[in-house]
Amino acid sequence: MSKEFEIAREFEVDATPEQVWDAITNNTGGWLWPSEPPEPRVGGKGAMGSTVTAWDPPHRYTNRIENVEEIAEQTLNQLDYTIEPREGGRRAWVRYVHSGILVEDWDNQYDAANRHTDFYLHTLRQYLTHFGGRTAAFATFDGPEASKAADALVAVGRALGVGEDVAEGTRLTVHGPDEFDAVVDFRTPYFIGLRTDRGLTRVFGRNHWGYPVGISLHDFTPGADIKECEAAWQDWLNGVFSQS
Repeated sequence: MSKEFEIAREFEVDATPEQVWDAITNNTGGWLWPSEPPEPRVGGKGAMGSTVTAWDPPHRYTNRIENVEEIAEQTLNQLDYTIEPREGGRRAWVRYVHSGILVEDWDNQYDAANRHTDFYLHTLRQYLTHFGGRTAAFATFDGPEASKAADALVAVGRALGVGEDVAEGTRLTVHGPDEFDAVVDFRTPYFIGLRTDRGLTRVFGRNHWGYPVGISLHDFTPGADIKECEAAWQDWLNGVFSQS
């Protein structure tokens, strides 16, 4: 049965309103995934085939899409950003509202969207604070069918050396495709976030909602070979679930 939803968040960040605006309209690959910048006008084309319904840089941006293609569970999707200056414009206050209509598996889809919102907005703040204005080489991929298992993210965290008892802010050596030092910038039973001087690694426990575990890489190193990194991480992730 169709049912409306709304997910709202507010936060402050150590970035100017102009930097936040650039991140949400132009440099989305640094914290979400790459998308074409919206046409800078009301009625223009926005991300994923949406239409721009509010455009007031750097204060308000809204896009809306009806009959969402390739998403059977949803018929309406709207993203709304309000940005205001704080401390004379040195910081910004942001209000984010994601709303729409879900038509299938409402509770599960809403829970996934609600929890993903916190991780994505946290990643936005990490990007603005540590990599603001830089362009990322981006890759995203899923684990094998076995990574849909109830304990799949537990297995991935264990393999990385980032167990459920590891607190956010911990610096440690990660055991991925190779060993590297990182800060655990986000850790819940649903997601793992890792930050290095090079970029951000995001691990999504989508097994909680019936999907494979996913990983996204945001590499800010100039000239980074993201395809090589993606292949190494994909092999590593597949290997986690090929072990008996």
